[in-house]
Amino acid sequence: MFTFIFLVLLPHVLLSSTNVAVISPQDPVLRIGSSLTARCSLSPGLGLHASTLYWTLNGMRLSDSTYSVVSPDILSVSLHSLNGSQQQSGDNLVCHGADGHVLAGSCLYVGMPPEKPVHLMCWSRNAKDLSCKWSPGSRGETHIRTKYTLKYKLRWYGKEKECENYSTGRQHNSCYIPRNLALFTPYEIWVEAANQLGSATSDIITLDILDVVTTDPPANVRASRVGDLEDQLTVRWANPPELKDILFQAKYQIRYRLEDSTEWKVVDDVGNQTSCRLAGLRAGTVYFMQVRCNPVGIYGSRKAGIWSDWSHPTAASTPGSERLQSGSCDPKPGERNSTLRRELKQFFGWVRKHASGCSGMSIKLYDQWRVWLQKSHKRRNQHLYKHKEDRFLLNWLAL
Repeated sequence: MFTFIFLVLLPHVLLSSTNVAVISPQDPVLRIGSSLTARCSLSPGLGLHASTLYWTLNGMRLSDSTYSVVSPDILSVSLHSLNGSQQQSGDNLVCHGADGHVLAGSCLYVGMPPEKPVHLMCWSRNAKDLSCKWSPGSRGETHIRTKYTLKYKLRWYGKEKECENYSTGRQHNSCYIPRNLALFTPYEIWVEAANQLGSATSDIITLDILDVVTTDPPANVRASRVGDLEDQLTVRWANPPELKDILFQAKYQIRYRLEDSTEWKVVDDVGNQTSCRLAGLRAGTVYFMQVRCNPVGIYGSRKAGIWSDWSHPTAASTPGSERLQSGSCDPKPGERNSTLRRELKQFFGWVRKHASGCSGMSIKLYDQWRVWLQKSHKRRNQHLYKHKEDRFLLNWLAL
């Protein structure tokens, strides 16, 4: 019984351990534009002749004019001016028998040596870690596998170290260093790229961890109306949570745009407030607003950090113009030319223009005038309207 099993299995073992054919070179790595001559060598005793074989590249049959019968057991193929590999697993070069069966295969990896990585930048979320990202030097590197290594050391006396936690995306590669970083001492950081065709090194950047601290965008951004004022909205937000245990001051920026516009207007002078009133807006209009943060003075550092991303947009609308909605008429030409009216309009036009930021200017009187003006639109008695307007100006001049 045991002898019978041995006799049955032995032929199977022999067949599985014998290659029908071999392609050489096997899985070569080549530069774009190179030429290659590959050979398909048949195993002896198969009863096949090299002249009956044919080649395919990525499933496409190659022209017979590229073949050469070296011997009854060897068929070669010559490829010229190779393009970059079309797939990450390499281009499939296959030798077939006359009936189409696959006899042997090889993968061609065609690409370029790496160019030096570019756009290297780093940031920290809590002054204890460091994240860095960079971009490959050229698209040619995608044809063959390139290894990237982020290295760093203290500028003057540190020992060279390697980052270990890598991730790869479509646009860039990145690496994360979670701990054991020194403060108040600059680091030198660079990226090395290497593949089977060559290597390259990025420019070295020098940075202090405290100078590259950033945060998530401010949280809980919300906008609301300022009473019935038609041209104002208030934006409020919360401090980013990452830096709650770090001594710092934050600078904020706001940007806002009309609903039907792609152009943003930026308010730079928000300072470290967590709210801001926007003035000079259009009545009855939807606005989108975003806020971002820049940490300043972390652990006494004099330099600012890195601006966060913009927060998710929040939207709010200014109250509609009651005057237009009620259908009331404009003042008569004689009234529009009134000296007091013209001076009042010019004065508050100036206030309105210069109160659009969050510089801390008091606009309490402006608010009072706007409320009074909107209420006056509801009145149809133009004589009473002019009398109150003149009286308001006189009160202002008496202050």
